[in-house]
Amino acid sequence: MAASAEVRPQRAEPSTLTITLVLALAAAAFALAQTTVVPAIGDLATSLDTSSANVAWVLTGYLISAAIMTPVVGRLGDMYGKRRLILIVLVVFTAASVVAALAPNVWVLVAARVVQGVGGGLFPLCFGIIGDVLDRKARAAALGLISAIAGLGAGLGLLLGGLLVDHASWHWIFWSGAILSGLAAAGSLLLPATGPKNVGRVDFVGLVLLAIGLTAPLLALNKGSTWGWTSASTLGLAIAGLAVLAAFVFVETKVADPLVDVRALARPIVAVTNLATLLIGASMFGIFVLIPQISQLPEQSGYGFGLDATGSGLVLLPGCLGMLVAGALAGRLIGRFGGKLALLIGTVVTTVGLALLGFDHSGQAQVIAFSTIVLFGVGMSLSAMPNLIIDNTPAEERGQATGMNVLFRSLGTAIGSQVVATIIAGSVGDGSPLPKDSAFTTSFWLAAGASIIALIVSAALPKSRTVDTDVSGVDTDVEGATPVR
Repeated sequence: MAASAEVRPQRAEPSTLTITLVLALAAAAFALAQTTVVPAIGDLATSLDTSSANVAWVLTGYLISAAIMTPVVGRLGDMYGKRRLILIVLVVFTAASVVAALAPNVWVLVAARVVQGVGGGLFPLCFGIIGDVLDRKARAAALGLISAIAGLGAGLGLLLGGLLVDHASWHWIFWSGAILSGLAAAGSLLLPATGPKNVGRVDFVGLVLLAIGLTAPLLALNKGSTWGWTSASTLGLAIAGLAVLAAFVFVETKVADPLVDVRALARPIVAVTNLATLLIGASMFGIFVLIPQISQLPEQSGYGFGLDATGSGLVLLPGCLGMLVAGALAGRLIGRFGGKLALLIGTVVTTVGLALLGFDHSGQAQVIAFSTIVLFGVGMSLSAMPNLIIDNTPAEERGQATGMNVLFRSLGTAIGSQVVATIIAGSVGDGSPLPKDSAFTTSFWLAAGASIIALIVSAALPKSRTVDTDVSGVDTDVEGATPVR
């Protein structure tokens, strides 16, 4: 008698809650790393015996690297499987965090931060996995949570960084990041498999063009206030970068396996959503730049609160928690009415909060209340955007599509923060080292203006449609993934 074949027990599929919590942990690791280092800039210059200009590359290198890697990793997830890529990214991010914690000099730290930028791909991978394996109702709630974490991390990162700088050392900023991402890497082994849906070759020409095209204008934007906005270096880098990006778009329309399907990005609802994302990113980051500055300015200024780094982070804490509430509420709205309504409500609330700050930011109570309104609105808007992208993008393109959406948000935050920084710096003078209160008022109103334009753009969104789904709302063309209900 032939021996019976060994029957291997099938691996139990994880629950929706497990998937969501693991992805939330992964998203939090990257989101916190964006800003935890900000309160430590002064300590880094002293501890590593270097200049503030050199330490600035700790932020600049990370920003540029993350911007490049966000769409690239999203595309690789479409090609080779999102669970595989999320594990690789988390392992690399953890290793880079350990190197950063042990860095003996500023340039090793900068190199580690550049490698950490690969974590920018975590958000499109998280969005893609959610779109692939969760039904539409669960998807809206999960996307709302992950999107809220994207903004939440910026505020909580400032608070966590302040606490660690005040009560431990800058090394613990990176040790804490390593622990968080290491736990997320272990948790990612529980995620369901999502097989490749769009196998092809890596578009190295497109990768090089995208890297150069993003690096040049981002560097110009980051250094413009130092070099001068009309200097040859700033304008030359910006123009060269935009020219390379134009060449990137042209090349991507000609190759068989593009790094980014620019024709898909031109779909009306995707293009309009990305434009709204850019504007909301610009208005949102004004909060994370302006509120800490107001909080830490001395009370003698007439409008500052005289708080330390930890205290300024606590001022933003209610707003950050409000983002989580907004994400949960947005998930319910999106599941029932679609993403457009949540986006419209979010931009209205954001605009109101920014206008209130423009009218009055003279006391801690007003700033806490009005910034909470702003961040609640931002939380709703950020939750709506990936839902709109995923509902209107074929499953095999979701990684790159959501990656580009995250990139637009990052570009918006970079533009918004630099505009605000320029206005604040330009107001310093007339015998005082402190900026004028009028500069903060102007900045809040500019952020409100960007939010109003985002509202107009959002209102122009065409009717959403869910692509590649069956009547139950679960994707039908996902290879290697079992939908979780």
